[in-house]
This record gives sequence, structure tokens and C-alpha cells, in this order.
Amino acid sequence: MSDEVSSPSQPRWLTAEEQQAWRAWLYSTLLLQDRLDRELTRATGISHAYYEILVQLSETPGRALRMSDLADRCLSSRSRLSHAVSRLEERGWVRRQVCEDDGRGQLAVLTDEGFAALEQAAPVHVESVRTHLFDQLTPEQVRALRDIGQTLQAHLSPPRQTLSGTTCRA
Repeated sequence: MSDEVSSPSQPRWLTAEEQQAWRAWLYSTLLLQDRLDRELTRATGISHAYYEILVQLSETPGRALRMSDLADRCLSSRSRLSHAVSRLEERGWVRRQVCEDDGRGQLAVLTDEGFAALEQAAPVHVESVRTHLFDQLTPEQVRALRDIGQTLQAHLSPPRQTLSGTTCRA
């Protein structure tokens, strides 16, 4: 597998089978994301994007992350994440805190109320994922899905940079 992109004069057209696989994967993932978001929002009032922010914060020590790291983990722009965190602050689920290590960075911190909201939403989310994804697949398909996802993630994810002093304690 290569990171090279074909020149515009010589595209590597998809075969009919590749085209079918591409469109099936694309449309199914879009439909799944839409269904998960609608069901979670209807049942809990939490969008899937906000749910992901709460999950990311809940899985870190001190339930806190630098805003820039949180944006990276949520595959979001800094401005979009800042807006979402502002909405979560209004609900009392997240608070911002200045980074003690350097004073420039800001942390997003999951509050106890935010953690409680996440605990209430998690059963709805997991049931939706189970119903609309895993219940539709055989164990072999689940293994293939995992393998495909890990392969694509390894290829598409930017290399992790570990910089000393970029982590703040809450």
C-alpha cells in the first residue's frame, strides 16, 4: 500500500466491485452516524458530538484535557470544539480551567453533573450501536470490520507527537 497519489493524467479508476464496496461503506457509515445521533438526541437531549466530548473527558485522568488535545481526539476544529464546550458549560457538564503548567492553555474538565449525564446516556448509545451495527453482523464480519478499521486508522491517523510539558494536571 502506498501513500502516493496518482497523477491527474493517470487516475486509478475503481473497479465495479471497488465502487460497490466504496458506496456501500460510505452510505452505511453515514446512515449509521445519522441513526445514532437521532436516537441519542431524542432519548437524552445529547447529540452524538457532545456525547463524544463527554466520553473523551471521562476516559482521561482527572477527567480533563487540553482543549487542543480534545479537539484532536474528537476530530474537530478548535473553533467548533470551543463552541461545543461553551454549550456544555451552559448545561454545567464541563468547565474550563487554565492550565497550571504554562498558563496559556485551557483545559476542559468534565464535572460530576456531566459525568452523571454521560452515565445516563451511555446505555442508550450502546444499545443503539449494538442494534444497528453488531446485531447485524456475524462474528467473522465483526473481526473483519475491526481489522479494516484498524488498518485505515493506522494509515489515516497523524503520527502522535509527544512533547514534554504539553500535558496539564487538573
